Amino acid sequence: MSETNNFPTNMPLKNGDKLSNYLKIRSGIQLHTSSFHYDVIFYKADIVRIHQYIPDQSDINSYTVIENPMEIQIFIEDSKEIIILESDHIKIQVNKSPIHFSFYDKDGKLINADDAGLGMECQGTQKTVYKLLQESEKFIGLGEKTGGLNRRGRGFQNWNTDAYAYGLEEDPIYASIPFYIGIHNQGTYGIFLDNTYKSHFNFGASNNRFSSFSVDAGDIDYYFFSGSVENIIQSYTWLTGRMPLPPLWSLGYQQCRYSYYPDKEVMNIAQKFRQKDIPVDVMVLDIHYMEKYKIFSWDKRNFPDPEGMIKALEDIGFEVVVICDPGIKIEEGYHVYESGVSEDVFLKYPDGSYYEGEVWPGWCHFPDFTKKSTRSWWTKMLESYTDMGLKGFWNDMNEIATWGNMLPENIQFSFEGKPATTRKCRNIYGFQMARSTFESAKKNLEGKRPFILTRAGFSGVQRYSALWTGDNVATSDHMLLGVRLINSFGLSGVAYTGYDIGGFCGESDSRLFARWIQLGAFAPFFRSHSMINSKDSEPWSFGEEAEEISANYINLRYKLMPYTYSVFLHATETGLPVARSLAIDYSHDENIYQRDYENQYLYGKSILVAPIGSNDRYLKLYLPKGKWYDFFTDKSFEGNQEIIREYGLEELPLFVKSSAIIPIYPEAHKNTKEKGELLELHVYNGEEASIFEYYEDDGVTYDHENGVYHRRKITFDPSSKILKIEEASGSYESSISKLKVLFHGFGMDELEKIDGIKAESYAFVKSISDFDPYKDPIKGKVIDEVKTIMVKYKRETMIFDWQNL
Repeated sequence: MSETNNFPTNMPLKNGDKLSNYLKIRSGIQLHTSSFHYDVIFYKADIVRIHQYIPDQSDINSYTVIENPMEIQIFIEDSKEIIILESDHIKIQVNKSPIHFSFYDKDGKLINADDAGLGMECQGTQKTVYKLLQESEKFIGLGEKTGGLNRRGRGFQNWNTDAYAYGLEEDPIYASIPFYIGIHNQGTYGIFLDNTYKSHFNFGASNNRFSSFSVDAGDIDYYFFSGSVENIIQSYTWLTGRMPLPPLWSLGYQQCRYSYYPDKEVMNIAQKFRQKDIPVDVMVLDIHYMEKYKIFSWDKRNFPDPEGMIKALEDIGFEVVVICDPGIKIEEGYHVYESGVSEDVFLKYPDGSYYEGEVWPGWCHFPDFTKKSTRSWWTKMLESYTDMGLKGFWNDMNEIATWGNMLPENIQFSFEGKPATTRKCRNIYGFQMARSTFESAKKNLEGKRPFILTRAGFSGVQRYSALWTGDNVATSDHMLLGVRLINSFGLSGVAYTGYDIGGFCGESDSRLFARWIQLGAFAPFFRSHSMINSKDSEPWSFGEEAEEISANYINLRYKLMPYTYSVFLHATETGLPVARSLAIDYSHDENIYQRDYENQYLYGKSILVAPIGSNDRYLKLYLPKGKWYDFFTDKSFEGNQEIIREYGLEELPLFVKSSAIIPIYPEAHKNTKEKGELLELHVYNGEEASIFEYYEDDGVTYDHENGVYHRRKITFDPSSKILKIEEASGSYESSISKLKVLFHGFGMDELEKIDGIKAESYAFVKSISDFDPYKDPIKGKVIDEVKTIMVKYKRETMIFDWQNL
């Protein structure tokens, strides 16, 4: 082997009837054939880019990847038939005739290989890469894709589509994330196909020889990742970006309806939440707040004083989020339309005329967000919202959706001065709208964090926006599909996601709504929403039982906010999701891919959620290896087993991993600002050491980026029997003044050394009323005996030590 730095810069290849020569480039090599160049570039030791292109005609996506190759040590070996490139994590074997690639992990195990007989194939402008199927190989991720957790045996395409009331197996739908992870007996790898044209993925569908990915046009440009599933997600989000910390209020409950109007109805709903003592942070306005659906306008009859309404809602602790569609109505005198024409911001046909598509306002033009001047124009337009106090913006219909759902493919886009058509830009349109809205709101709000939500997107959109799963359907199967969609987003680098609780299309019933809002409390984005001419989506709209259950789980969401906020912080720093598919932590456990268990996930790293259908009373669930505690009773279970349990409508199956540390605000009240002065620290007995980082900041500004936060590491070491809360870092002054530590699964004799320890009962949720006179009264789930100690909360190091003398 010879080290890269000493390798010749240009070396003819011997006996290579396919490869003519290659040369050394930064962090890799460039291969030459009679038709193509291939760049093989290490971005990090565990990330390699494979880029096939026609010389001087490279056609790439310039929006997703935000990092450049790092300076790392690479070794290259050239022999008669092959070239080997090797870092500390990946070894690549390049076969010269014909060119194809094989990838090995740091232990020399083959983890992925091109099919030598098929390789990379071109048919017209379509290019395909064929990969050998490995024994028992599973495929996960690919973003917003319906179906099961394991994609094996199915094919998918990426073409952002307005998919109203989409089916359980329908594809494509709204967003495109062409990134997946392969798992098999030899190891784990990831592949990100960085091409915004329509792309296709075949994971052994209709064949047992290969998996493949293809693009309708543009270059084959993909990144290969090696490592565990967790490491691959971290590397992928290093490459494509991670979300900024969202405003705290956006993590609370959001109430939506298509649509709330007039303004008196909005205020009535908000006040009713306060009267019923159900926490909520956000009222969301759908399209009827606008004058004839025209963006940046208000219906003067139904919303005569929007600024006054926003202020009145703020006074009772609400933020307001408004929908923003991209269609700009073609109407003389409409200032947004006239300004857009004047500044030439709209999409055009090849002959220079503006494209016209019909959507809610009628015939519309559409901003070209791939043009810098358009994004500047959008910033000015958004001022009409931000100036009146709005900080939340919901980007909808941005696939682009138009009546007919058949966007002409010859529409011209700027693409940053490198003109392209719909074929290249459709999949990136929602991404660019989310980017424009985020950057505009951030600039206009001058130091306050905006909340952006989008329906369409592409890889990297996590840098700008949360995503939700669009126009879902009010059925139990769709509720469970929503869980899988969120988990798949999380596997694909998008940590902040959610669904419309209760289902947007159709009619929910009381059981379905109760089950769905329980799950929603353990989704990153927590919003109820329903369509026009259907049952309302407020918790009290489904009867008293559903209302009490809803209130319980909404309150639980707010009590768990210190856990959730810290998990979100971790997501901003690592790219790892809030809702974690079990495939992240238990990748090679065959059970988690079974239909019975594929919906289960971890909320954070410690709380296991086992979704249950709305009409199911018994649930068969699977607990992975380790020890687990029933969240509501502290009953313990050994993992690596299937169990069947009965669950009343009032209980969501939840389990806590042994050794977990879970902070709670028991005094949390009407919104995320009302957290109280008491912090509870729930510590679960176990055998392995654990760490949790507790985190606070003002929840609103970017001051945390300058050290204005309150952050401290909490460690539990069962072997030395010590719980240590390290000294807080950061200059933010916590409002917490009291600390209560609750020890779950410990005997009193284990903790008797701690002064002031006592045993008491504890309940995470309230009992609900008896709604069926023919059944025994419902008893609330109570932990009969948990050991507790109350102390003063302080910034200095705090240690609880129960070592035996």
